[in-house]
Amino acid sequence: MSVAVRIFRPSKNAMQSGRGRTHQWMVQFERDAPQVADPLMGWMGSRDTRPQVRLLFETREEAIAYAERNGYAYTLQEPHAAAVRPKSYAENFRA
Repeated sequence: MSVAVRIFRPSKNAMQSGRGRTHQWMVQFERDAPQVADPLMGWMGSRDTRPQVRLLFETREEAIAYAERNGYAYTLQEPHAAAVRPKSYAENFRA
């Protein structure tokens, strides 16, 4: 059975205005076992703990090399280009 991983760059945190931690590439393991509801608390859980592991790499090539070196089947998600529109404070009052 082959282990599947996803290689991507994390998106900007919605709670912060900065773009910290968005320049590295992340390798995240895909879930093998289904999630089941705990009968007592109702929380969702799984016996598969690999999706909790997230590895950070400086470049996309390092992340791909890691996946290939360990024999993982990987999917690569390219980041979307952020469209930053310049605004000024005066635009808030235009009619």
